[in-house]
Amino acid sequence: MAVFEGTFTFTPQQWRFAIVIGRFNDLVTGKLLSGCQDCLKRHGIDVDPHGNQVDYVWVPGCFEIPLVARQLALSGRYDAVICLGAVIRGQTPHFDYVAAETAKGIAAAGFQTGVPVVFGVLTTDTMQQALERAGIKSNLGWQYGLDALEMASLMRQVRGISPISDYQDSSNKTVPALPVSSPGQLNPTAIEQITNQE
Repeated sequence: MAVFEGTFTFTPQQWRFAIVIGRFNDLVTGKLLSGCQDCLKRHGIDVDPHGNQVDYVWVPGCFEIPLVARQLALSGRYDAVICLGAVIRGQTPHFDYVAAETAKGIAAAGFQTGVPVVFGVLTTDTMQQALERAGIKSNLGWQYGLDALEMASLMRQVRGISPISDYQDSSNKTVPALPVSSPGQLNPTAIEQITNQE
């Protein structure tokens, strides 16, 4: 048997990432982005928006993050997608709906595409708590960048075990595996196949 773990010893130029950032609460999300960029840069990734390793996508708020993250993952261009945002509790139940749906959507994006999608959305009771996690005490953006590097590396190892094959779900229906053209990338027909399954 074997042990698989993500590693941080790799050739940085071979990796591509997408970062989806919710503009709402941008005082917080801007700091998370800076921390994430710092982590990626210190691990040899070119974080320049005009470079060819990291693409940045700004969306209105956290609720819109999962849709865009899924589309980016389906493109087959990225080894991992990092989702950054902040949902801060207010006086209405709005927080509960947005936080829950954002979390479920981001998880589904990774599960449905086979591409690591990192949950980097702060869900806090106060702005102070959010700022503490975005740089005043520590910057969780750094950790989200590290998570993306580790998961991208791990998934390349796991995909190398054996060819991906179809499997049967709980109703004994055969579910075709997502076609992969190279480590970490879906082939161009993947988007159409996933869409037709839904």
